[in-house]
Amino acid sequence: MPKAHFAHWPAGLPRHLTVPRTNLFFNVEVSAARFPDKPFIVFGDSALTFAEFRRQAERIAGFLQHDCGVRAGDRVLLAMQNSPQWALAFFGILRANAVVVPVNPMNRTGELRHVVADAGPRVALVAQDLLPQLQPLLGRPPAEHGAGLRQAIVAAYSDYLARPGELAAPAFVVAPRQPLRGPGLTPWAEMLAADRLPGPIAAGADDLAVLPYTSGTTGQPKGCMHTHHTVMTTAVQGVHWFGLTQDAVYLSALPYFHVTGMTGSLNGPLYIGATIVVLPRWNRDAAAAIIERHRVTVWQTISTALIDFLANPELGRYDLSSLSVLRGGGAAMPEAVCRKLKELTGLDYVEGYGMTETMAATHLNPPRRPKPQCLGVPLFDVDARVIDPDTLRELAAGETGEIVMHGPQVMRGYWSNESATREAFIEIDGRRFIRSGDLGRVDGDGYFFMADRLKRMINAAGYKVWPAEVEAQMYQHPAIEEVCVIGARDPRRGETVKAVVVLAAGHRGTITAQQIIDWAHETMAAYKCPRIVEFTDALPKSGTGKVLWRELQQRQDALDGRAGE
Repeated sequence: MPKAHFAHWPAGLPRHLTVPRTNLFFNVEVSAARFPDKPFIVFGDSALTFAEFRRQAERIAGFLQHDCGVRAGDRVLLAMQNSPQWALAFFGILRANAVVVPVNPMNRTGELRHVVADAGPRVALVAQDLLPQLQPLLGRPPAEHGAGLRQAIVAAYSDYLARPGELAAPAFVVAPRQPLRGPGLTPWAEMLAADRLPGPIAAGADDLAVLPYTSGTTGQPKGCMHTHHTVMTTAVQGVHWFGLTQDAVYLSALPYFHVTGMTGSLNGPLYIGATIVVLPRWNRDAAAAIIERHRVTVWQTISTALIDFLANPELGRYDLSSLSVLRGGGAAMPEAVCRKLKELTGLDYVEGYGMTETMAATHLNPPRRPKPQCLGVPLFDVDARVIDPDTLRELAAGETGEIVMHGPQVMRGYWSNESATREAFIEIDGRRFIRSGDLGRVDGDGYFFMADRLKRMINAAGYKVWPAEVEAQMYQHPAIEEVCVIGARDPRRGETVKAVVVLAAGHRGTITAQQIIDWAHETMAAYKCPRIVEFTDALPKSGTGKVLWRELQQRQDALDGRAGE
């Protein structure tokens, strides 16, 4: 294990960090006892105190147990935008001794169908704006296994929004509660009004807590099995790394369904008793107004959002002086943007690195000595190495190889997928390491840098898009005979999705690229949809008939002027 980075370790921090071995809901109980009347969640001009948050989360747990039949270890689907209800649902499910299955609110019915079939939840907590995508799955057992979704508890964001405040709230947030039609639907307000009390907490540190889904080269998303302890680890590590206290105020704009937002903008602040100001959808003016009014001190974001924020011509009229921590990851921050940020705020953008399989960060830059376009150094108790991906031999500083990690935040494995779990892990020196699929190097100071991707993946505005998954969806279009998905440079998103399509006989000349793009938006999450469609007579193939996607990618890289990067 490289140890050079310890010379740059943040002053006063131990190299080993003892993480509480408790159920995650204990953090709710502790903060509610310590700061009962302090606002935990600010949403528009409305606030939810720690004490009230605990009370409502317990009522959710009680309803799940008594009225929905949720038992210990059951999976419960959570489909909402960032909101007080998302946080309440998350901890209500945990308090019921169940497992949270958070899904991307951009997912369409077909994508949700796979998660429901794979994880087997019988109950969902869903926002009314997302109900049309989920409702077709209610009462219809999946073919694979399980009883299928039987009940959905439906929330209206406006129930927790007395006034929009700085949110510049989109229509889906301010929309009043809609009447529910169909079997198996329960209004959120009715659930709370039932005033059920839950049974005792039974889930411990090593029991499953969260099952976030990630895609991969196989095309089907896989559930990452995270325990209360793996989730607790990244929450506790993050707040200590940045020296944060209960008087911190967070801007929570990253989506909670994603492990980065879940860890850094929800679980971390709850653990220390800090306040979070929730932004349900990115809006640069709303973000600046929130920072000014609520004296936000901590903002975790991705490069595309920060680039948009700094490009705002009206930014100079906002007071951003309260900010003391600006951190993020997902894609490297351009050096010119880092300079602009430094000139404007005096702050460095502190980048990090992690995976869904590691419940967010395994690496962070030291706050007082960050390096640009750098993944950072391994966090407390993380053993990270760079190895030859073929021989598994550890490489020396400066050599490029695959990044592998061993640490307390690494998932247990993939849900119901032993073969994928076996492929994801290797053993080195008697320890179990997860393979990242990312090619990187370590410099002489022990800092890790990304070099390339071993796996076929597109990074679109911080979202990982796996071409095999997009291709599998696109083959459902009757006009598509063959398709290969690659990445193309995009000035705003970094990369975007491009589909090279061979049309089926009878459809050539009768369908446009835009029609395929529009169809994709109805079929899959927006960030996965091809924004560019190119028609071709044939895809390049090997002698065995395998599509040579690298050849297409190299051609695109040459067009984008990034060949050899």
